[in-house]
Amino acid sequence: MDSLSYKTISVNAATAKKEWYVIDANGEVLGRLASQIAKILRGKNKPDFTPHVDCGDNVIVINAEKVRLTGKKMTDKIYTRHTGYPGGQRFETPAGYLKRKPTMLIEHAVKGMLPRTRLGAVQMKNLKVYAGDQHPHEAQTPKSLKLSEIK
Repeated sequence: MDSLSYKTISVNAATAKKEWYVIDANGEVLGRLASQIAKILRGKNKPDFTPHVDCGDNVIVINAEKVRLTGKKMTDKIYTRHTGYPGGQRFETPAGYLKRKPTMLIEHAVKGMLPRTRLGAVQMKNLKVYAGDQHPHEAQTPKSLKLSEIK
């Protein structure tokens, strides 16, 4: 029985093979895009996925200001935050955020799909979101990735 190996391979930080991917958010639906990005950041698309290790890939998202929401969510959905001061509750729509900080919508959606632990915070640092179609990560030679190619 020693000739056949049935041992489970567990990845650690030293043996994780991390890649760089570029995803174009132009015309993509926000929730569907965010769920695929979260899957790549966690590493769930790899056969050697280990839940307690950062074995996911790095993701660069370009054209974040061109993401779309279905229905009337662009004007009717409300994001709520609090400044920490009395009476400091603030409300804003996705349309307002796209004007002020276009990368926030994707970052917020992906962060909600990652674990709320230290590991989730580390995985969130592997996400780079840019409003335009340019990014400063050419040295990492990222591969272009389409949502239909992700399994």
